[in-house]
Amino acid sequence: MHIDTSPSPANSNGATSCPLDAFGCAGDKLADDQELVGSDVRFHRKRTAGEGASQVVMPAAPRGFLVGVSLREGHRRRIFDGRRGRTHEFAAGSVYVRSLGEDYKADFDNGFDFILIELPRPFIERTGTELGQASLHGLRAVAGEPDPVLAHLARALVPALQQPSHAQRLFIDQLGLAVGTHLLGRYGEAGAAAAAAARRLAPRCLAKAKEMLAANIAGDLSVADVADACGLSRSHFTRAFHASTGQTPHQWLMAQRLEHACALLRDSRLPLAQVAVACGFADQSHFTRVFSRTVGAAPGNWRRQVCA
Repeated sequence: MHIDTSPSPANSNGATSCPLDAFGCAGDKLADDQELVGSDVRFHRKRTAGEGASQVVMPAAPRGFLVGVSLREGHRRRIFDGRRGRTHEFAAGSVYVRSLGEDYKADFDNGFDFILIELPRPFIERTGTELGQASLHGLRAVAGEPDPVLAHLARALVPALQQPSHAQRLFIDQLGLAVGTHLLGRYGEAGAAAAAAARRLAPRCLAKAKEMLAANIAGDLSVADVADACGLSRSHFTRAFHASTGQTPHQWLMAQRLEHACALLRDSRLPLAQVAVACGFADQSHFTRVFSRTVGAAPGNWRRQVCA
């Protein structure tokens, strides 16, 4: 769980001068510092010797993701984003997930006992592909969130971490795969490009929508009709069309009407009233307002300038 947001104190606990481990923990404060190394995933157990406050400051590094599972009740830490911090409480089985590619600073109010799981980004991407979810390129950040499945997997690691020389590589790798599969299923996050692509219309659907709109340039085709033809709800279709074109269906159709109007003004002698009707405008007044606002000149003036 998290508590209220509050301003960050200025280096409240002070930086330690003791040697730090790979996760910014002071080595002299750890009663347990155990490690298991698999083919892809690394497991650690970090447990403090006492209940004193401490601070972790860790600069960004291209190392993938870190997951922590609390083995005990009552741990409390304030995680900072710039100068603002949010306090999180960890019950036994609560987890945090964070990217090691981002700066991290946290004040620990008391001691802790965590299983840490370090997952390289290529492992996350490969696991996503094998699960048929190639768009998942990352993990959503959480802190203090209960996760019974991950807690169970973490507890299964404790005996192996206590006697790492007896742990079989196959066991470590299978457990790593189980952890990765669960993390992607619960916290998986699509990459920016994949997420953007998922919001757009499929090329065939976009082409069909444009064809229907253009074919009814002088008519009164509804967005609902086009959405139905694409097998989508009106709201979903409108959002996806905008993501694909940068325009709403109405804006796109209006641009086509104006383009058609320019062609008629330039290449025909039709009166403005007839041009307006042929291009789907309510009347000449409506046509003149829209044309003037968009093109910057009234239709008659524009025709005289182009045809001069």
